[in-house]
Amino acid sequence: MDLLNKIKHYEYLHIVFWLIKDSCWMMEFKIPATLMIVPTIGLAMMIVYHTWKSIDVFINMAILFWICANSIWMLFEFYERTELKPFAAIPFILGFVFVAIFYYMRWTGRENADSSQR
Repeated sequence: MDLLNKIKHYEYLHIVFWLIKDSCWMMEFKIPATLMIVPTIGLAMMIVYHTWKSIDVFINMAILFWICANSIWMLFEFYERTELKPFAAIPFILGFVFVAIFYYMRWTGRENADSSQR
């Protein structure tokens, strides 16, 4: 399996885990939602690893930080620590930073030819 197909496979599976986690959160299934953090973040980290030498790593880092922020928020709600919820803003902000880097690299033409990476 070439790298592009491998990454796509991980991305599709990652979305399934993310949807399960957020669905459990919505239905207030604390234990399954909490458990789903591990495979969701784990796959996001694997995707970052596989795109490390590509400009796509910046978008994938943004997704990883988004999921981290989302998970922190969920845990604080579940375990009644809502006063700590503002700390979830830190990974959300980091996600925006990585999106900005991604678009800066694209708009300035500084992206690597990632076709050679796949």
